[in-house]
Amino acid sequence: MEAKASVDVGVAGSLTMIVLTLAVTLLLVSFYRRYKRMQDRKDQSNQ
Repeated sequence: MEAKASVDVGVAGSLTMIVLTLAVTLLLVSFYRRYKRMQDRKDQSNQ
């Protein structure tokens, strides 16, 4: 049976994952705010 090789991503891999996670979080927040503004405008125009 062959042992699986472990990959050490190191500091660079950890920093990359942190940056990617933050970027995705910021994008989701940005799109959510835009969506809420669009919904609020739609609600005001229906009144």
